[in-house]
Amino acid sequence: MPCRAVTSRLRALKPYLSSSTSTRSTVTSSTLITTSESLETVTAMKTLEESDVGIFCYISNLPGFRGVLKQRYSDFIVKEVDREGNVVHLSSLEAPSEPFQTVEENEIKASDATNISYSSQIESFKSLAGDSDAQLLEEFINQINSAGQDTVSPIVLSPDSDKSHRTAMHNFFKENFKFLVTDTVDGPDTSSKCIRVRLNSSGPHNKGKNSRKRKERSEKPFDSRGSESWPEHVGKFLRFHLYKENKDTQEALGVVAKMLGIQPKSFGFAGTKDKRAVSTQRVSVYKQRASRVASLNERLIGIKVGDFCYVKEGLLLGQLLGNRFTITLRGIVADSEDNIRAAADALGRHGFINYFGLQRFGSGSVPTHLIGGALLRGEWKLAVDMILNPREGERSAITQAREYYKSSNDIEGTLKQFPRHLVAERAALQSLKKSPGNYLQALKAIPRTLRMMYVHSYQSYLWNHAASTRVQKYGTKQVVLGDLVYCKENSIGKGTGLTGFECEDGSDDRYDSHNEDEISGGDVLEERTIHVKAVTAEDLNSGYYTIEDIILPMPGSRVIYPTNDVAEVYHDLAKKDTICLTESVHNVKEFSITSMTGSYRRVFQKPMKFEWELLHYTDSSKSLAETDLDRIAKSLPTKNVKSVDTADKKEEILYFMKQSESVDDDVKLETINNETAGEEVGSPQDEPVCGSIPQDSHIALKLSFTLPSSCYATMAIRELLKTSTSVAYHKTLNE
Repeated sequence: MPCRAVTSRLRALKPYLSSSTSTRSTVTSSTLITTSESLETVTAMKTLEESDVGIFCYISNLPGFRGVLKQRYSDFIVKEVDREGNVVHLSSLEAPSEPFQTVEENEIKASDATNISYSSQIESFKSLAGDSDAQLLEEFINQINSAGQDTVSPIVLSPDSDKSHRTAMHNFFKENFKFLVTDTVDGPDTSSKCIRVRLNSSGPHNKGKNSRKRKERSEKPFDSRGSESWPEHVGKFLRFHLYKENKDTQEALGVVAKMLGIQPKSFGFAGTKDKRAVSTQRVSVYKQRASRVASLNERLIGIKVGDFCYVKEGLLLGQLLGNRFTITLRGIVADSEDNIRAAADALGRHGFINYFGLQRFGSGSVPTHLIGGALLRGEWKLAVDMILNPREGERSAITQAREYYKSSNDIEGTLKQFPRHLVAERAALQSLKKSPGNYLQALKAIPRTLRMMYVHSYQSYLWNHAASTRVQKYGTKQVVLGDLVYCKENSIGKGTGLTGFECEDGSDDRYDSHNEDEISGGDVLEERTIHVKAVTAEDLNSGYYTIEDIILPMPGSRVIYPTNDVAEVYHDLAKKDTICLTESVHNVKEFSITSMTGSYRRVFQKPMKFEWELLHYTDSSKSLAETDLDRIAKSLPTKNVKSVDTADKKEEILYFMKQSESVDDDVKLETINNETAGEEVGSPQDEPVCGSIPQDSHIALKLSFTLPSSCYATMAIRELLKTSTSVAYHKTLNE
């Protein structure tokens, strides 16, 4: 079989713990820790390897070669592809002409209430809310007319336990009383809520009056401070392109939010992008002016914003087709250029095994699927401790903060030391500060998309092992009896009749706060009903399905499993982790695999619009791929364009003036497009790379391709190199 030097799945089941670790508790054979007493062993775990999460096999038998991934940030360029198939570029840093009139022309002031009769609206409100509330509202408006806005206190309407009715009330005020705002407050008893009505505090004559408290603002879906009145003819969301270098999406938006003085939750985006890369993606923000956001470019370093437009709806996770990657592998060492050409050509024609990459499982020594296993077993304290406790591979300041918490249990002191990008840790600690010992509540305090990442990581762990078993047992050439496929319109026979959600993306869980995914997409389920079937003898005889059609399930309550031996992998591994895939040991639905729908994922993936180039270069400090900022720099003074691309081993950010520097005269090109390339590669057979170019030259392989959502570009690179894609391994190549 075309697999790594592994003879059985036992290698995948070996414990993470070093042999020197002493502990009274046991570790399951599949690597998950099953008791809270085992926590002390977690920090002794070795660095995560591909085999630990089920990544073993390759599609091709071609030899690999050495190549350095991400020597520079610009060696890994990621551009989002929107749902219309457009690749997202940063093309302009300038704000368009604003579609706003002056504030005085557009705002509905509180004083407008004195000039308008609202008798008809109040009469309509009476039929919705009743006589008493209608009378209270009428008196409130009369009070505004007579007393003025400075002395008017909010009113609270009658208790209402019907959420849908409260929603109708809120909408009524939005449509009919634009000078008033409403929110929901607690009623006289625990089962009821009340609607509070007050004067709109955003107008120019009411600044500082009746202002909302911070707690009230935090409960809103968006932070609209500073937006003032927003004209109805302008979309409420500003959409722009975010360009970033060596920053994850959350970190970059956190910087922008701080500069704007708003909360990060005001931003929407379709998917996260890798940190150690140059990436461009769409972002939306609620009620912010383009001119204000564009003005940040003068102060932003390693981040740029541009290509602004106003839209009616904000971006949501998963609203993309995938990503366009431009990846440069430097320092290529191979027996011959023919080997490199053959490997690149094979990747374009046959693709790669669609594994969840190492990034899915976190960058630290506490893989996220271990935390997911604890959640599925209902071990709340263990899960929290694994999130908070010390781990290898982090900056010394963070390690010291974790050690401090572990030894002192001082929550307040630890929060002062934890940086804000440790979202999960800070949320859990804030909750424990309010409710000491309530570990389940602490877990629920973590943002949902992040806390669900842990459970989805465990699903991915099972999927990877199943995919490896499928390849080991049945190869990569043909469909076999019992394989799962999506039903086609004219397929022979009926499917199993089961429907589910297609995992063209598979989680979002969205991101690990410590290490962004080098992943194509926002990692959320595409909510469309699909039909799945197990391949029958009739299907095999007809040849209707090919190897590209094979899928495997992400475990859940609405998926089916293959009817061949591959199905056993899921249940055997889960059983060894004391987890049952068909019933839950606790009643917390979001951490129960039986309460999750489940999904499906293609086993084999071909890169789309695949191109590659062989480059010969002499200067390792030169960029070999042009970024969006490079293109803009050609038309702007260089002093206005700063970059962070550096190969510093300690990854200290060195900002410098970046000249436009795509491919120099000393770089020789050879381009192959998989749509036009033939079988012949046009280079002398078995000619050593070192002998074909000057002694002081190096060779690089630049690849450009598009992947759909949830596919990992690093898994495509792994198919080429036949070596580990771990960050630790590629750091050694840079040394």
